[in-house]
Amino acid sequence: MRDGGSSACLNVVVVDDDPSFRDLARGAIEAAGDMRLVASAGDLAGGFALLESPPADVLIVDLGLPDGSGIELIHTARIVWRDCDVMVATVFGDEAHVIAAIEAGATGYLLKDSAQGRLAAEIRSLNAGGSPISPLIARRLLARFAPPAREPETAAANPLGILSHREEAVLELVTQGFSQTEVAERLSVSPHTVRTFVRRIYFKLGVRTKSEAILAARRLGIG
Repeated sequence: MRDGGSSACLNVVVVDDDPSFRDLARGAIEAAGDMRLVASAGDLAGGFALLESPPADVLIVDLGLPDGSGIELIHTARIVWRDCDVMVATVFGDEAHVIAAIEAGATGYLLKDSAQGRLAAEIRSLNAGGSPISPLIARRLLARFAPPAREPETAAANPLGILSHREEAVLELVTQGFSQTEVAERLSVSPHTVRTFVRRIYFKLGVRTKSEAILAARRLGIG
């Protein structure tokens, strides 16, 4: 399903120390019909061991693992499984964990209490280029961009630095109406790299669609 809308089955890996969540994920994935759970682990060491296997399409990882932080696994997975989409499923909804996960390379962030019942749909959305985010997390991310009561006119477009310079460049071109293929040509990168940037931009801005991203960009003075 990654290229050209193929009907190939999505391979999913889950790393979570909660057996009940692993069971929930297994049930949702097996019932979906278009995806399969190829492996799971209950701790960080087991997650690192799984990264020695062929890459999965989607990695779902908790942040609070008994032998370390899932942030470490996300960072390594983005290096070893370059084309794998990473989604956090956790109970941690504070800004520090969210931002750390984004910086490590996650492009989806679900709170466990909001993931039940729609996990399969969120996996599909992530693989299709979206950035599934629990509403509470999206609200907190958007709050980072709320202007102060008396914001100087000379304030930087991205005062908190949540977007990298490369991500700002991609967002600016998108707001100007360029397709992802055209953005790739202008920035001399691959279309896949642009898609990765777009997913991270959506995640960081707490948006789900191109139109929402454009509105957020205009609010930041980009484009």
